[in-house]
Amino acid sequence: MELWLLNRFPTGLLTVLVVGGFVALAVAGSLLSYRRYPALAAGEHNEMVGVVLSMFSAIYGIILAFVIVNLWTQLEGTEAVVATEATSISQIVRDARAFPPEHQAAVDAAVGTYVHAVVEQQWPLMREGRGDFARTAERMEDVYAALRAFEPQTQTEQVFYQKAVDSLNDAVAQRRARIADSRLSLPPLLWLLVIGGALVILPLTFVYGIRDRRMRLLFVGSVAGLIGFSLLLVLVLDRPFAGDLCVSPQPFKQSTLAKFW
Repeated sequence: MELWLLNRFPTGLLTVLVVGGFVALAVAGSLLSYRRYPALAAGEHNEMVGVVLSMFSAIYGIILAFVIVNLWTQLEGTEAVVATEATSISQIVRDARAFPPEHQAAVDAAVGTYVHAVVEQQWPLMREGRGDFARTAERMEDVYAALRAFEPQTQTEQVFYQKAVDSLNDAVAQRRARIADSRLSLPPLLWLLVIGGALVILPLTFVYGIRDRRMRLLFVGSVAGLIGFSLLLVLVLDRPFAGDLCVSPQPFKQSTLAKFW
């Protein structure tokens, strides 16, 4: 459900659906509560409700802050992984310029096939949370094969060959981290806590007595809007390769790798 929403609706529409939905739910709940129990407007239990609401809001705010910061850090880490892998692949192409033309062409061909496989075949799967190691495994082996086929003859060739091999090994490690990150998601228990907390706090705002109807709806709507926006952040940050706010494959099309496109 989460991936379906992120990949089929723009962030703007999701904002309207999530934030607007929570505000509408809160306003409707408040109106129904006061219609069913008119005595709530007197605020007879405001002292107790206020204490409970403050305590729950503080705990819930800490949980939300922890989740959002953790997800944002995860997104930034995944972006760094993708950039590092693309940089390592670019470095292989640069180092191969020290090779004889036929071997340089072989390395370029293998790298070009690999970056196309990453962007065109593997990336759509990662957007769906189904990163597949096997999808680019053969293309990566082709890069290894192109390097193994070359025997350095000079000191210069030996230096650049070793750097190319080191860069390839780094790229393999980052590739594994990238695919693993595409499968990450918030544990169900945390999702339950995040959504459950919202469903506990919102009804508490309904029973907080405010005689002025406009002020009451403003109070309830503001709390609901804040909670809805926080839940929206959790939703869009949870999957690093899905939605509008996601990790881009652009590093595989830039710098030295641009010539393959």
